[in-house]
Amino acid sequence: MRSSQHFQWAQLLALPEHPALPLQARLRLAVVNAILEGRLPAGSPLPSSRELARLLGISRNTVTAAYEQLVNEAFLRVRPRSGVFVAEGIRLAATPHTPTPAPRSATGQAPDWPGRVRRSLARQPTLSKPPQWRQYPYPFVYGDYDPELFPTEDFRECCSRSLARAQLRHWTPDFETDDVPELVEQIRLRLLPRRGVFALPEEILVTVGAQHAYHLLAEGLMDAHTRVGLEEPGHPHARNTFSLRQPQFLPAPVDDQGVQPDRLPPLDYLFVTPSHQSPTTATLGLQRRSELLARAERDDFVLIEDDYEAENLFVGSPMPALKSMDQGGRVIYVGSLSKSLSPALRLAYIVAPRALIAELRLLRHAMVRHPSTLLQQAYALFLSLGHHESHARRVNAALQERLAVLAQALRAFMPDFHFELPQGGASVWVSGPSWVDAAELAQMARSHGVLIEPGDVFFISPPYPCRHFRLRLSSIPAGQIAAGVRALSLAADELARARGATRRATPPLH
Repeated sequence: MRSSQHFQWAQLLALPEHPALPLQARLRLAVVNAILEGRLPAGSPLPSSRELARLLGISRNTVTAAYEQLVNEAFLRVRPRSGVFVAEGIRLAATPHTPTPAPRSATGQAPDWPGRVRRSLARQPTLSKPPQWRQYPYPFVYGDYDPELFPTEDFRECCSRSLARAQLRHWTPDFETDDVPELVEQIRLRLLPRRGVFALPEEILVTVGAQHAYHLLAEGLMDAHTRVGLEEPGHPHARNTFSLRQPQFLPAPVDDQGVQPDRLPPLDYLFVTPSHQSPTTATLGLQRRSELLARAERDDFVLIEDDYEAENLFVGSPMPALKSMDQGGRVIYVGSLSKSLSPALRLAYIVAPRALIAELRLLRHAMVRHPSTLLQQAYALFLSLGHHESHARRVNAALQERLAVLAQALRAFMPDFHFELPQGGASVWVSGPSWVDAAELAQMARSHGVLIEPGDVFFISPPYPCRHFRLRLSSIPAGQIAAGVRALSLAADELARARGATRRATPPLH
């Protein structure tokens, strides 16, 4: 009987698989789950710390510490000379069950939700990945952090320091429309001067990623009468976010040097990515930057500059941001804090004249109040301790290596496809022969384990066939790149046969 009871406890409180948690936390998780799921009812006795430690093969101190914390948190209670018991009054988690159908109304008709939705993005083309995309061996797409490069210890240190008692007063109050001052100071004194931009604190607003910045600008500045120029091809996330206010989109032609100032239509705003144009990676030269600012002044429009991947520079000297050359207050600057770390962190900022920032603060307050102040405080420490800069250097070195491997693989396996080596960034824009449609190639590539970003999504009016696609380097290790390009070339062989085209057979991987 005793051995059977021991087996039941070992099953009931088995430590869950959770490598990120220490043993004490895993034991707490097992006990709490058993209580909330009703497998340990109120008043149930638990094994002694000595007995449970022996059953689970862990130290008695670990069990004692877990019990003490659960007593403090009112999950357990101690009865003198009797032991540890499940506390009374704990509300159980809902258990899965087959729902009882709700009674139907007299008419039996549900609301017409598609008809009620006033601003839908369901039909807007955007960058997307298939379910379980992380299981593909060759993901040339954006969306994952790099486990080889993520500064785990440095970032953990900054988060831990932010949770120290002495730091709580810096981020726990309600900030209303404000941001954490330490982060604003790091942006204006550490990051912006590198781009030649000098701003006052009241000219900086922190956002929940760059897309939140686009949303704020769309809400504050755009309506159905607003003429918005978008690079063609250009950044689909900006286009889709701006489209919520239904402005008039006008294409701004792009060549191998970026947007062309002399070919712009009449505009109210122009969205540009001059550092590394999205998606072609072209860098806008100094002369064109000057021409663009002069054109904005002459034709009375405003530039929205997304300093996209400005830190990822491999060759040459950094080009000054458009904002740094702006003498008339015609440039709204959007910068990202977290893109090189992880897309999940969601921290960016806007630099603009104080009158606009004041309005955007009120809009942000109505949307999300403000971004997480804990994350702002932690990132302010991350910047102040030099971790951001050292991480950027590591990322650049890794991306340079991956770019070299990618270029060599493209030349070896896909010589009939054209690309230009970028000066920086984290991707390569590839153009295939005339018989290639990148969306069809992407579908065939999936069966070979390859994910690419077809080029049609980057165009306001995509051509067909669209022979362009983007290969991102942030989610794939260097050792997988050559095999991934060869697998992509095999997919291109299939597409060539389907189209009746001829190309050189893909060589073996050496």
